[in-house]
Amino acid sequence: MNYKNIKLLVVAVLTFSLSYAQQTPASKQSKVIAITGATAHLGNGTVINNSLVVFENGKLTTVVDMTSVKMDMQGMEIIDGSGKHVYPGFIVPNSTLGLVEIDAVRATDDDSELGTWNPHIRSLIAYNAESKVVESMRPNGVLLGQITPRGGRISGTSSIVQFDAWNWEDAVIKEDDGIHMNWPNSFSRGRWWLGEDPAMKINKNYDNQVTEIADYFNNTKSYMSGAKTPKHLPFEATNGLFDGSKTLYIHVDNEKEITDAINLCKAHSVKNVVIVGGNEAHKVAELLKRNKIPVLLQRVHSRPSQTDDDYDMPFKLAKLLTDKGVVVALQVSGQMERMNSRNLPFYAGTTVAHGLTKEQALQLITQNPAKILGIDKDYGTLEIGKSATLFISEGDALDMRTNILTHAFIDGRQVSLETHQTKLWKRYSKKLENQE
Repeated sequence: MNYKNIKLLVVAVLTFSLSYAQQTPASKQSKVIAITGATAHLGNGTVINNSLVVFENGKLTTVVDMTSVKMDMQGMEIIDGSGKHVYPGFIVPNSTLGLVEIDAVRATDDDSELGTWNPHIRSLIAYNAESKVVESMRPNGVLLGQITPRGGRISGTSSIVQFDAWNWEDAVIKEDDGIHMNWPNSFSRGRWWLGEDPAMKINKNYDNQVTEIADYFNNTKSYMSGAKTPKHLPFEATNGLFDGSKTLYIHVDNEKEITDAINLCKAHSVKNVVIVGGNEAHKVAELLKRNKIPVLLQRVHSRPSQTDDDYDMPFKLAKLLTDKGVVVALQVSGQMERMNSRNLPFYAGTTVAHGLTKEQALQLITQNPAKILGIDKDYGTLEIGKSATLFISEGDALDMRTNILTHAFIDGRQVSLETHQTKLWKRYSKKLENQE
């Protein structure tokens, strides 16, 4: 191959790479922006039908009814929101976004580590801010996420990021917010691939597995109260559960296991606990409420976990817990969780069909996850002084037919709504047009 051909090949490769690259992160907000006339859903249950939303330097400065205030908007960038809706950016907790790009390619899969006790493993440093999967969240209004590791008894430490950044350092909102634990099951299935009976049976090791967790907590406390030599990174990471600097996210579903997990945490003075999954959380709702323990619910669009459950239990579980006074948010773990994260608003919409109001459902993916993740001081609602992380939709953002974004902002920066999927849609739309 001669020099000219090599040069052409390099240009072609670069052109292809650039055409399918992640969108360049938006520049810092440079001028005051005002959104006028839109229906503002504040995320805390309040709706302003004819709103004025103003933000400057990435912070909300005005959120009012337009008819109640007069403001000189000369010099501002005005966005006419008449007939449209404004929402806080949606938040997806317990997500592996940015940790896996292509499931079938091992080199792009970095969501779990070898070993059982990994509280010191930080998902944040593995987060790929340039993931094409991550950028595909923004067109549906999903702008923030908790990046969470998988595997082991203790999977590792999660962090919270925004979805428009050059790298993980730019993306991070809250670093090392919590440790994720997979609670053992009191029942288990046989390993059918090894010829074992796949039917459910009692896990004879359950009590020992719970004791191992208690021993691990005791060993952590003993290490932290001693000379700390030699240095033990897992114990030092775990100590955040006892001094209140980290939250313990317990991935557990069934009534007995939830109860056992709460009792063990109380016995060991774990300050902040969140239940993740919680298929049978409604059976222990009073216990959860009494101990002020919130729940990140299973994916709404799933089957009942038990044969004697109501057929619509996953759909109405958020309603049952909300009525009991438990703080609830939605998450999307499970099969194809990264791709399904973009459907977060539509899962919330399903809860409306099963008892919640639209504003209550909105809270499941805005205010409530912000509270649970400890970022509610700056995110989760449209309130003066908070981050201007929001979007404008042509219609109801919880309905897939009308969730059509025209603008999205993260910390006041207008982010691109273009993705590799929208590019493909435009490309093949032209193909159909040319055939007519």
